[in-house]
Amino acid sequence: MGYKLVYTRQAAKDAKKLEKAGLDRKARELLKVIKENPFQSPPPYEGLKGDLKGAYARRINVQYRIVYEVFRDERVVKILRMWTHYE
Repeated sequence: MGYKLVYTRQAAKDAKKLEKAGLDRKARELLKVIKENPFQSPPPYEGLKGDLKGAYARRINVQYRIVYEVFRDERVVKILRMWTHYE
């Protein structure tokens, strides 16, 4: 059945940065995997700690990540960032 993806305002801004950096194709591939099953591995994902506890991240490349939250009951994945969570 899959999940519905919703994007924060920041994630929408990040998508434009990814396109300029030439990373949009890789990001779209990861979003397709996340939409189908946010816990599928491979590609690997990691649970985050600290302020982002309860969120998950998948690497677009060494520096950039997609950071997201999963709401299982609603079958919704909220995309928080698509650039880096270290900024």
